[in-house]
Amino acid sequence: MSAKMAIIKRELQGYFSTPIAYVFIVIFLMLSGVFAFYLGGLYERGQADLSPFFNFHPWLYLFLVPAVSMRMWSEERRSGNIELLMTLPVKQSDLVLGKFLSAWIFVAIALFLTFPIWISINYLGEPDNGLIFASYLGSLLLAGAFLAIGSCISVASKNQVIAFILTAVICFLFLLAGLPMVLDFFNAWLPQFLVDTIASMSFLTHYISINKGVLDLGDMLYFLMVISVWLYATSLVLDMKKAD
Repeated sequence: MSAKMAIIKRELQGYFSTPIAYVFIVIFLMLSGVFAFYLGGLYERGQADLSPFFNFHPWLYLFLVPAVSMRMWSEERRSGNIELLMTLPVKQSDLVLGKFLSAWIFVAIALFLTFPIWISINYLGEPDNGLIFASYLGSLLLAGAFLAIGSCISVASKNQVIAFILTAVICFLFLLAGLPMVLDFFNAWLPQFLVDTIASMSFLTHYISINKGVLDLGDMLYFLMVISVWLYATSLVLDMKKAD
């Protein structure tokens, strides 16, 4: 645990030692406000809820989260620091998990800073705060899934731009998996059980379910499973890089 904490502390200091972290947070807060108030019509709807705010998070994360994850390992590989990291008396699993958790905490900080919107809704009406809390949890789990994918892609590439693009594309495919137009395409030539499997892999389907206030264990376990699988893949890619 002390090794993980040391890695998390190191990585967080790395984020906040450059203007990148502050630029990311400012952009995230600005876009969250624009999407919620202008595109989502948060006030004009006349309802005391944050649905417009959370509905845009998957698409907001699609561009901002890969920007965080792309430097997670790519920068270490580009600078040559990855060889030094591999020689430290730290388990590889601790290194992978520590880097991921630091990025997740960073995104969580940015998400937490949107709390004035929650306070405003409570001032203007009587929202279902349990539903809002569930939506925040769903948003954080979705961000974690994006970051885990980004971690694996980042460790496979020295080029941060390539890592950004590939992460965004893969996350986009996971978002689209449950949409009717996608399922209709697969229905034409795949067995139904495979179509159902593709639908069950959709980030959007599980995220929307949580956003409705239904804290189903299956939805939360799905995101945790995705995170675990991609972090395990990150560790496998690291092993391959060491063998090169």
